[in-house]
Amino acid sequence: MAALAANLGIAVTKFIAFFLTGSSSMLAEAIHSVADSGNQGLLLLGGKQASKQATARHPFGYGRERYIYAFIVAVVLFFVGGVFALYEAWHKISHPEPIESWQWVPVAVLVAAIAMEGFSFRTAIAETRKIKGKATWVQFIRRAKEPELPVILLEDFAALVGLVLALFGVGLTLITGNGIWDGIGTAAIGVLLLLVAAVLAVEMKSLLVGEAATPEQVDAIEAAITDGPEVERVIHMRTVHLGPDELLVAAKIAVRHNETADEIARGIDAAEERIRAAVPIARVIYLEPDIYRASKAGEAPDKTTAPAEAH
Repeated sequence: MAALAANLGIAVTKFIAFFLTGSSSMLAEAIHSVADSGNQGLLLLGGKQASKQATARHPFGYGRERYIYAFIVAVVLFFVGGVFALYEAWHKISHPEPIESWQWVPVAVLVAAIAMEGFSFRTAIAETRKIKGKATWVQFIRRAKEPELPVILLEDFAALVGLVLALFGVGLTLITGNGIWDGIGTAAIGVLLLLVAAVLAVEMKSLLVGEAATPEQVDAIEAAITDGPEVERVIHMRTVHLGPDELLVAAKIAVRHNETADEIARGIDAAEERIRAAVPIARVIYLEPDIYRASKAGEAPDKTTAPAEAH
């Protein structure tokens, strides 16, 4: 919400500055702010869509809607922001024009925009620090399963750098009277937006395909499964995020061969409770009981499927 409010205010001031001066850097930045505002709207819409209840057609719910809308954000940033900025840069460099009227309005607008964008960026940093733990900023962006904060962080970072580039281009145009600097600043903004869009697209694609739980969560789940007398060991396990806050856990577990079906069922229920206590986002859990038998010396371990049904 902070990013949306900041970008709407910034977009209005940039468009006013463009109409007064005709600066292509100001137009590129104004379009960038409009794209960012639309992106924040898409992220909010994605969060709302993801909260819908599961249906017979979508039994695992709509959690990945947040990833889909974040991927759309990357595409919007690429085409609306980056490609348009590069087009404007080519036009300005081919036909450079000095800024002749309201010359210092763009500078004032850009300084004000840097202040507003800085507020949004500071808010995103404060929210990120609550959840990133000991991870570096790059690690957080690479590993985060919630798409909104990484998107906002990269957008706000790109916006701040873009504002500095625009200030560079406008400032040199005013000092030298040569409009080509305005075009160079616009081109730099376009390249920056394309790079950020590419990073976002790659990360969101990975989440859409389906990412596993973190190594720490995997260790916690395995420890929870075996932290009781019902389970001898985890034979193998798979995890996948159904959404940022919902994890699917499927594991084949070794139980004792002389246990009854009732004892196995109660043991599986107990293991599921321990998993949910250890990793609360583990919402969908499937545990299949098996009997594990060590092989003869020198041979690879082997297992035989128990006659008990999977729970």
